[in-house]
Amino acid sequence: MRRLHEHLIEDRRDEVAILRIEREEALGALSRSLVESIGSYFEALRDDPAVRVLLLTGTGKGFIAGADIGEYHAVSSDEFDSYQRLSRRVFSTLESLPQITIAAVNGYALGGGFEVALCCDLVVAAERARFGLPEIKLGLLPGGGGTQRLARAAGIRFATEAVLTGRFIDADELRASGVVSRVHPAGELMDRAIELAEEIAGRPPMAVAEAKHVLRTGLEGGLEDGLTIEQQALSRLFGTADAAEGINAFLNKREPRFVGR
Repeated sequence: MRRLHEHLIEDRRDEVAILRIEREEALGALSRSLVESIGSYFEALRDDPAVRVLLLTGTGKGFIAGADIGEYHAVSSDEFDSYQRLSRRVFSTLESLPQITIAAVNGYALGGGFEVALCCDLVVAAERARFGLPEIKLGLLPGGGGTQRLARAAGIRFATEAVLTGRFIDADELRASGVVSRVHPAGELMDRAIELAEEIAGRPPMAVAEAKHVLRTGLEGGLEDGLTIEQQALSRLFGTADAAEGINAFLNKREPRFVGR
């Protein structure tokens, strides 16, 4: 375990990195210095071949309860814009990481916290988790991609209501909308999330990377474009040693031993 910031620690379990925000008294609210530390961590992780899955979580009742509103007080418009650009850059870096990313939402995921979760490949949540984009109640709008990513994940009408009301949304509703993939009792969340992360980390690395690329990139164009991207990825994988090993192991009724090539 290593501490990256006063409120940020990383732990590793083989090929799974667990990044935990420890700011329980503020429900994980993001100060500028914390966002900067998270961004530096993501940049370093991008080139770390030892990590195949990143698991993000919070502490206590808070995952990330948005920005630290106390820092908004008495800042200039230029300083506010600078913070928003920083947040968008860090969130986009998270979204573009080559590793599979999982948000384990233990509690409140509001504003930037919801936006962080939306940047991840998978979202698992505690039954008590509450999500929301409440910026409208401050006379503002989501500034870290919430309007765009929620609309793409759950549909324009769901996102419109969420943004215009700023209401809290429970984990079961987001599971029904497709944003959350699994919901667990709070006491089981991390065990189940780690199990999922380790399961994915055990899959053939090249196939996982291609699958992430196809799923992310294929949605940017039309169906035919997506199908072409899918076929090209499959063709690349068929000639790999891992594909040969997987097929051979299946035919011989044994566990495969993937090597990542």
